[in-house]
Amino acid sequence: MNNIKAALVHDWFPVRRGGEKVFEIFAEIFPDAPIYTLFHFPGSQIKDIEKRRVHTSFIQRLPFLRSKFRHYLPLFPLAAELFDLQDFDLIISSSHCVAKGIIPRPDSLHISYIHSPMRYAWNQYFSYFSIEKLGVFSRFFIPPVIHYLRMWDESSSHRVDHFIANSGAVAQRIRRYYRRNADVVHPPVETEFFQPAEEEEDYYLIVSALVPYKKIDIAVKAFNRSGLPLRIIGQGPDDKKLRKMASKNIQFLGYLEDSDLLKIYQRAKALIMPGEEDFGINSLESQACGVPVIAYGQGGAAETVIQGKTGILFHDLSVKGLLEALDNFNIMTFNKKSIRSNAMRFSREAFKNKIMSYILEKWNEHTSGICLENTRHA
Repeated sequence: MNNIKAALVHDWFPVRRGGEKVFEIFAEIFPDAPIYTLFHFPGSQIKDIEKRRVHTSFIQRLPFLRSKFRHYLPLFPLAAELFDLQDFDLIISSSHCVAKGIIPRPDSLHISYIHSPMRYAWNQYFSYFSIEKLGVFSRFFIPPVIHYLRMWDESSSHRVDHFIANSGAVAQRIRRYYRRNADVVHPPVETEFFQPAEEEEDYYLIVSALVPYKKIDIAVKAFNRSGLPLRIIGQGPDDKKLRKMASKNIQFLGYLEDSDLLKIYQRAKALIMPGEEDFGINSLESQACGVPVIAYGQGGAAETVIQGKTGILFHDLSVKGLLEALDNFNIMTFNKKSIRSNAMRFSREAFKNKIMSYILEKWNEHTSGICLENTRHA
């Protein structure tokens, strides 16, 4: 694919999470492709990304970006549309917000890998913007802004030639909100890095962005009542609120480097996923370490956790539902080898091969179509 003039687009690079790990493989497949993103915090990504030329938008120059970038959300569609991508024959976008809304050249091929349609505009709107969470001014300002974002999000979906969804749950959302079909290619887990260890300690673990739709508050309330030890790894706007409501048995570790994260995974009793995940790559990182998962049984977790074999799925999204799942977990036994075997189905190499085959297939279809069209007009 080295002879294809390609560009890569990602929403933004503030930290390295699941979406960024997917993007890294796109960057491997197209080592010479320029990278476009709304903003980038230098040093937040792996060296192979940091050494590439990263084109950022005007958002990069706005004040207080590190702490307030979410406040600039109404400007994100404009920022994506201002990227000049007219020189490229192939565009791969990695999107959970506006990256899929770039403006491609009419005869170029645009393939978009969707981590989720814009969550705060669609399925998670009330998790972010319920009436009780909004002040007086926000109640008048936010609904029309989100309404505009929904209209833009749906209309810009027609600029994509082919959608790839990271899970069946996300493919369903794409059909619902964009009226488009999507092929499913599950994200990768770094199975060579995440490996089991013999040691185990008596704590449960959450690895997550601390944002409303992750429902970390449900886990905090449940562990407040149970008194069981819980460690939470992650950052986000809900950090202060969650720390304030947590009892002493709950420890917040913030952001950890991969080497430290691995050790915490390996020694955990189980990973807790209390909210509906788009896919939930942390579920597979945990399973690659031989550690079972206790997850809400909707969304991506239902596609990665095997009930009774690699973890427990609960279906009552409440403190009571999670507490019952913890009780059931404590009377069950799990096999580390079986748990890891499930994660191996989602290896990095398997993902890369699937994506390369998919892009090549769509590229060949695209170029054949152009040749046929040119023949007709000759």
